[in-house]
This record gives sequence, structure tokens and C-alpha cells, in this order.
Amino acid sequence: MRDDTKRETAALVVPAGLDAAPAPVDRRASPRPSRFGFRAALSRPAELGFALAGSVGTLVLWEAIVRLGLANAVFFPAPSTVAAAMARMIAGQDLLWHAGISTLRVWSAFLLAALMAIPIGILMSSYRVVGAALEPIVDFIRYLPVPALVPLSIIWFGVGEGTKIFLLWLGTFFQLVLLVADDMRRVPQEYIEITQTLGAKPRQILRDVAFRAMLPNLVDNLRVTLGWCWTYLIIAEIVAASSGIGFVIWTARRYMKTPEVMAGVVLIGIIGLLSDQLLRALHRRMFRYL
Repeated sequence: MRDDTKRETAALVVPAGLDAAPAPVDRRASPRPSRFGFRAALSRPAELGFALAGSVGTLVLWEAIVRLGLANAVFFPAPSTVAAAMARMIAGQDLLWHAGISTLRVWSAFLLAALMAIPIGILMSSYRVVGAALEPIVDFIRYLPVPALVPLSIIWFGVGEGTKIFLLWLGTFFQLVLLVADDMRRVPQEYIEITQTLGAKPRQILRDVAFRAMLPNLVDNLRVTLGWCWTYLIIAEIVAASSGIGFVIWTARRYMKTPEVMAGVVLIGIIGLLSDQLLRALHRRMFRYL
């Protein structure tokens, strides 16, 4: 009678037709994930390899288009010609000194914009009164084209460094304010409620919880807006300038020196790429838990 009861219990636990012990999994038979799959992960060496292959492939294609006569070399010089022009400008025209001046201007304007935009964006998102008062003004100004404000900036700041810094700041600050406000809004409401339940004061919630939670996205947005700041460099350095990469490009344009113009543009891209990689490495180091 007891044996019959055990057999009935086992029949209820293990469905008919299935073994009680799971079959061993043959891991060698599982398919290897494809590198080209949707959102497939890539190892760091593979990522670097694909990046290098894409860059070299683009340069080879560009060189081939010019050498085969598919594009006019006067208006679209080959990369080898651009590289030779860059080397000539570094040796005889102080191109690296001009690059240093431009980098200093961009970082000065960017840091000024960040120091102003981060607290204002946090306040706009944390206190609805501040957000309601400032958001229409910020939205209005950020749609104004920066080149249209060049004459006004000359009237306000003259033709010195102030105008250049102001134009670079103008192209960055109003975009960054809204990005910071969005980062703060994305902090989960549960974090705020939990800390309020524990008796934290608003200042503690803002400093110890909300700011730390938004920090990874904030660093990412700073990286993006630094790139935007570089895009306004030419506009800033054509205003009565005598130094900077924008000045070099604008001067070469007058004499149809297309390789020199392209060399200046490529140098801006190289500096921007190095800055971006530096901030990416900083992000990875600061937020290893992501």
C-alpha cells in the first residue's frame, strides 16, 4: 500500500514521458553567436580591428576616386595630397601652434558653458517654478542660428577673444542646459521617494542621490556637446582673427588652396576624435559598474 502511494506521488511530480533527471547539455553543439547579429557584443580587439578597417577602407576609396579621375583633384584633393599639405603646414606655417590656440578657445568656452549649464539644468528639472520660468527662453535662444548673431557679438564684445569665446559658448550652453535637465528627469522617482522616507533633506537628495544617479548620462552629454562646440570654431575664428585653425582655413580658402583647407578640416577632426576617446575612457573608468 505504501509503495503504491510513492509511485502515485512520483507520477504527479514528474510529467509522463519525461525523465526525472535532466539530459546533459552538449555545449559544443550550441551555435557560436554571430558578430553581425542584432546588438551582438564585440570584444575590444575586434572593435578596434573593425574601426581600423573602416578608416583605412575609406581612405583607400577616397584616394582611388581621385586617382581614377572620378573627382577633380583641384576641388577634392586625394588624402595623400592633404597629408603632404598638413606636413608642410606643420613645418613651415605653425599649424600646431594654431591648433593649440583653437583647442584653448574651445575648452575655455566649453568649460564655461558646462559650469553654467549643469546647475541651471538641475534646478530647472528639480524645481518646476525654475523650469517654467526658464524653459521658454532657453528653447527660443537655442533655435537662433549662431552666424546670425556674429554682428551683434562684435558690437557687444569687440573683435578680441571675447567674441570668439562668446560664439563658442552660445553654440553649446543652451543645448547643454536642456540635456542636463533631461538627465535629471530620468532619475527614477523611486530613488527620491526612498530617501525622503529615510528622512533626507532636499539638499541631501540632490547631492547624494539624484546627482550621482544622473552622472553617467551627464558625462556622456558633455562628450556630445564638446563635439558641437568644435563645429562652431570656424564661425568664431573668421571674426577678425589672426590665429587658430579657423583663421588658417579661411585664409587658404581665399587663394583656392584646397589641400590646405582640407588639412585644417582633417586636423579639427583628429583633435575632436582624440578628445572624444579621452572622455570615453574617462567614462569607462568612472562608471565601471555600467
